[in-house]
Amino acid sequence: MTTRRTALKTLTGSALALSLTDSLATSMTQSDAAAPMLKGRINHSVCRWCYSKIPLDDLCKAAKEMGITSIDLTGPNEWPVLKKHGLTSALPQGAGKGIPDGFNDPKFHDELVASYEAIFPKLKEAGLNTVICFSGNRRGMSNEQGLENCAVGLKRLMPSAEKHGITMIMELLNSKVDHKDYMCDHTAWGVDLCKRVGSDNFKLLYDIYHMQIMEGDIIRTIREHSKYIGHYHTGGNPGRNEIDETQELYYPAIMKAIVDTGFKGYVAQEFIPKRDPLTSLKEAVLLCDV
Repeated sequence: MTTRRTALKTLTGSALALSLTDSLATSMTQSDAAAPMLKGRINHSVCRWCYSKIPLDDLCKAAKEMGITSIDLTGPNEWPVLKKHGLTSALPQGAGKGIPDGFNDPKFHDELVASYEAIFPKLKEAGLNTVICFSGNRRGMSNEQGLENCAVGLKRLMPSAEKHGITMIMELLNSKVDHKDYMCDHTAWGVDLCKRVGSDNFKLLYDIYHMQIMEGDIIRTIREHSKYIGHYHTGGNPGRNEIDETQELYYPAIMKAIVDTGFKGYVAQEFIPKRDPLTSLKEAVLLCDV
């Protein structure tokens, strides 16, 4: 089964599976009309790894027809393809050591700092202004020690991030189901880290699916901590599949809460389709377009 962990390693260069050929053609036919008239209050994106079996060119074409203007979690080799189609990457990747080995362990700091300092100018040259990062796994570490270590490492990068106009965005992930032992698994911890780093160039990726698993109370949390949130991801719970009536979250209300905070960034669909992938993606975009 495709997972976020494996996709981070194998995303680029994925070939189109033969079994998807017919469904892709069907979806493109269904969506070959002009892009839907979206309301313009939500900036729509989609995570590349969830559609890794679809060639990037085809995904870009389909996304643009749906009114999606960004594809998340793409690397430097993929950015020219997005640009060719008039799309951006609202949350790129391309630096760091992956999810388990992050800023909470000082032994990784030198390598992480070098990695992110190398990607900042490439992001700026590509016209991008964010990049994803991770806390790393606990490995027996206390919350307080992890906060201290992360703040030390991230503060080393803030002068360079500010110089290049890049915001580092740390993802909140659940440690209950998908990412056992991950440290940045509660909003309060991430907010505390933002305060310690003390720069507008460091914010959180509020993944609605992950935080529903860890703490719930999604709308209240968004309202209270919106100033520390730089990006959003969706996903149906349980199962991380379609965000429709088959799961427990009501996304129209969540999207309205996001809009009400004045958020001007992007909301990216990050669910694993169980049905025709592009049909499910189009339905999700329309559901979230409040």
